[in-house]
Parts: sequence; structure tokens; C-alpha cells
Amino acid sequence: MTQYDVLCIGNAIVDIIARCEDDFLIENGIIKGAMNLIDADRAELLYSRMGPAIEASGGSAGNTAAGIASFGACSAYFGKVRDDHLGQIFTYDIRAQGVAFDTKPLSGETPTARSMIFVTEDGERSMNTYLGACVEFGPEDVEPEKAEGAKVTYFEGYLWDPPLAKDAIRETARLSHAAGNEVAMTLSDPFCVDRYRDEFLDLMRSGTVDIVFANESELKSLYQTASFDAALEAVRADCKLAAVTRSEQGSVIVRGAETVAVKAIEITELVDTTGAGDLYAAGFLFGYTAGRDLATCGNFGSLAAGLVIQQIGPRPHKKLRDAARDAGLL
Repeated sequence: MTQYDVLCIGNAIVDIIARCEDDFLIENGIIKGAMNLIDADRAELLYSRMGPAIEASGGSAGNTAAGIASFGACSAYFGKVRDDHLGQIFTYDIRAQGVAFDTKPLSGETPTARSMIFVTEDGERSMNTYLGACVEFGPEDVEPEKAEGAKVTYFEGYLWDPPLAKDAIRETARLSHAAGNEVAMTLSDPFCVDRYRDEFLDLMRSGTVDIVFANESELKSLYQTASFDAALEAVRADCKLAAVTRSEQGSVIVRGAETVAVKAIEITELVDTTGAGDLYAAGFLFGYTAGRDLATCGNFGSLAAGLVIQQIGPRPHKKLRDAARDAGLL
């Protein structure tokens, strides 16, 4: 019997979010709109140059886990922090969101991961991430009862960077499938796809991954094509189910011969795109694990993504279950 709707696995990162001008990105050699991996020295340098900032627990899959809990579903999380100040912030925040988080913290000198996120006036976010303790997440951190007890296990493509995490993900997927459950992944970032294209395709084609989340640019990068339609047909053949977001054009969901187009919700103001894809996945998986049809799953995703981009930070300020009820989805 399942006790969780979704188990999320990811890099446990504290987000440090600040606004900036485009000139700041240029002056500091930051690639706009991308996730840039940095070392400890670079992290300290950028932190010293940031303006006023918000600190909160983040990480792609952590945001998804929090979103699922905000919808009122049961979510759990695997991810590694150190027993330091930022580690305590992460642990407190994610548990306060209603997520089951019991991964043993790292003891030693490697600090908890942090991502300095610079948000420009157009709402685009540029992430500069020091992975720190994240790279120590490994097979010994897999909790079998959670892996076997979740309807869907969802992991972020970013987690494919640390070598130990690959073994942990494969073991969790094995336990999940043995219990009759499903495994999902998000491609995370076009640069991440470029690094691991062959491995991501193998995960899909081998059946290790059943469900794929991506945005349009990530999907095109995966199949090395400029044609969205060609990429969509390719992913249709490679996995059981795929949900592809297209910003203001909404999303497209494919499963076998089915194709479902979902509109984006209307927004008042684009404030910060941080967490948009994470929250889309949260809404979709909330609907999916509740047995809703694909169009409704996509509408849950669009609602969550549309709300989070109208605020600073990737964790919803309003309970998503209340928002879904107000929107007539529940």
C-alpha cells in the first residue's frame, strides 16, 4: 500500500534570491536564464556582490515536493544537507511545508548547498549554484519504505551531476518499480541535457523513467532539433508519458497516441520565473496521482506555475489547494 503520493529526490539547496540589472550579469560573467555550477570561491564572491536577498529552502525537486504538499497531497523528499545554519533553514522550511524529510544530515566541513538567483526586470532568473553537501547524497540515503511507498518517484536532472546520486536514483527506481509504482524525471536545464543526453535517453528507453517533464528548449536540446513537433514525436516514442511546458503558450502532454494541449493561465504581472517548471510538475503530479485526466493534470500544473511566477521565490505564498478550489478545479 502506498503512503505517499510523490517522493521527490533532488539537490537540497538554500535559495538566495536578489534582483539585479542585466548589466550586473554581464559584469560578473553570468549566463542569463541558465543554471551555472560554481565553486566555493565563486559562491563567496557573488554573495558579497549581491543586493538585499531572500533566503529560503529551494532546489528543483524540493520546490516540487513543497508544491505537492500545498495542494494537500502527501509528499516526501530525499536530499543531503550539512548540519549547519543553512542546513537547518532547509530542513525547517521543507518540513514546515508538510513534506516528509528525514535524510540524515552530513557532518564535516562541506557546507549546505546554496544557489544565488539573480532576477532581472523581465522576470528571468539566472542561477549560480554551489552544490556543497549535495554531492554526498548516495545509495545509503535511500529509504526503502519511502521508495516503495510512493505512487510516483520524481527526480531532477540536475541531480545527475553528482556521481553518487546516480546509484541512489537507480536503486530508488528499482524499489519503486518492484512495488508497482512509477518513476518520473525533469530534464531541468538545456545545459544539463547537453551534458547527459545519452544517459537521459537511456533512462527513458530502458524504462527506468516512465514520465518526463521538460520545457520546449530542453526537449529540443534532448533530440538536437530546432523543430518542436519533431522533438514531441520523438519523446512520445521514448517514454510512457511526457509533459512539455511552453511558457505563455501553455503545455502539451503526450501519452501513446494521445495529445493534450493545455492553456497557460492569465497573469497580472510576471515577477520571477524561478520555480515555474517545478510547480508545473507539482500540479501535474498532484492530479496524476489522484487519478485525474491529463487535461485536468495539466490545468493543475498551469495554475501552480502561473501563480508562482507572479511572486518572488519558488514556494507558493498561497495554499495551492485553496487556489485550485477558487479556480473551479476541485
